[in-house]
Amino acid sequence: MRRILLLTAAALIGMATIPAPQARADVTLNNMFGDHMVLQQGIRNRVWGKADPGEAVTVTLGGQTHNATAAADGAWQVFLEPIKEYGGPHTLSVKGKNTVTYSDVLIGEVWVCAGQSNMQWSVNASTDADLERATAKFPQIRLISVPQVGTQEPQSNFNGSWQTCTPDTVGNFSAVGYFFGRQLHQTLGVPVGLINNAWGGSAAEAWVKRSALAANPRFKPLVDRWVQIESEYPAQKAAFDKAMVEWKTAAEKAKAEGKQPPQQPGNPDGNMFGNHRPGNIHSGVLTPSIGYGIKGAIWYQGESNAGRAYQYRELFPFMIKSWREEWGVGDFPFYWVQLADFNAEQTQPGESAWAELREAQTMTMKALPNTGEAVIIDIGEGKDIHPKNKVDVGKRLARWALAETYHVAGIPFHSPLYKGMEKQGNKIVLAFDHVDGGWRPFDVNEPVGFTIASADHTFVPGKATLLPDGRIEVSAEGVTDPVSVRYAWADNPKCNMYSGAGLPLTPFRTDDFKGVTADAN
Repeated sequence: MRRILLLTAAALIGMATIPAPQARADVTLNNMFGDHMVLQQGIRNRVWGKADPGEAVTVTLGGQTHNATAAADGAWQVFLEPIKEYGGPHTLSVKGKNTVTYSDVLIGEVWVCAGQSNMQWSVNASTDADLERATAKFPQIRLISVPQVGTQEPQSNFNGSWQTCTPDTVGNFSAVGYFFGRQLHQTLGVPVGLINNAWGGSAAEAWVKRSALAANPRFKPLVDRWVQIESEYPAQKAAFDKAMVEWKTAAEKAKAEGKQPPQQPGNPDGNMFGNHRPGNIHSGVLTPSIGYGIKGAIWYQGESNAGRAYQYRELFPFMIKSWREEWGVGDFPFYWVQLADFNAEQTQPGESAWAELREAQTMTMKALPNTGEAVIIDIGEGKDIHPKNKVDVGKRLARWALAETYHVAGIPFHSPLYKGMEKQGNKIVLAFDHVDGGWRPFDVNEPVGFTIASADHTFVPGKATLLPDGRIEVSAEGVTDPVSVRYAWADNPKCNMYSGAGLPLTPFRTDDFKGVTADAN
């Protein structure tokens, strides 16, 4: 027995001198790559992932092959040569010490679908959901969703995979995104890939890289406010943990006595890991997918920033520019939805943060090229911030893409837009662009939704008259020296102006009087 023990000890000592085998890491790819994916047609598509440091990686698609060597941190990437032909299916193969193969890869048009709850709003929750699901048999439309992760730490990957659009897969996908993509697919006859990364309730600043915000003096008040919130978090968290212990005891006691339990304490984690903290969505949701080949982006957001609409004038275009710089595919098309009408319908003139946010959105079209706005002032529901009619929203976005991005002839896309005014005595005459097919007031023949003010800035309902040349004349009894006209200037205005093409007049004002959100940061 002693001899056996000695031999065993010697064997163990000998084993200790043998170097442990190195752990081998398989070649992996970001989850933007997978079976059923769509690669963007006509661009150099970036393919990237991880491997052992120094490992040789070979990527093959069709007749092209590209080689890379993993860096010290294991990261590698290649760029595929542009593919001009739509369709497939193709196979993407990545070989290192192991081989990863993805099948049913299509070449098509890829769009990001981002924003807050009205973009996140699913097909299941939209109008005629049962019919929409039943007809969602589009094998060349592919869907992928990026989970909601709020963090300041940039994420390298996410949990998600591409799915073929079927009645079983479409229900939980973004309704606006799906209806937009479906229209593109049906009109162009090409594969379409849709990336849904929307997060309900999110603020625009959460979608921007934190360091970029901090480097811009205009956003210093915003960043400073969050620095203060962050400094208070440790104490708030400690107080919350203590309060939770006390609450659980009180709740159990109330339950035993058949009484209503006390209200649960608020958890400060929501600030740190939620969808308002600057940079949180950028790091947790955008970063894992930035760099994947896309054609453009559609966006439906603004409700959470309405109280800071003047700030949004700069924040929104800043966000778009930042995305374009980071994605590295040029000034890609960026189309958004203007806020819908919401809350009780208003017939009397007044100030409105939502109107100011809509104005900020419209201003972005002048601030940046290759952008466009789908006006839906007629599609909202006063009682519900989430109007269920998402089909028309998706179609109005698709009009922009079809006309401006894909150059399909004969498709009206731009809502009528205020151009300028001329004062004529006690009247103001307004001129407009993009009045395709002339004017078509809805429901009644007279234009509805115009207000007019004199130098005291007091607005009153105006009488609007259509002129033969397409201009609109506005006046009001008692207003002898008018200085400004507004249209649809309310959270939920009563208005009725459309172009002959069926697109609603963009809400506007001719003045630059200080708004209710001018000082909010």
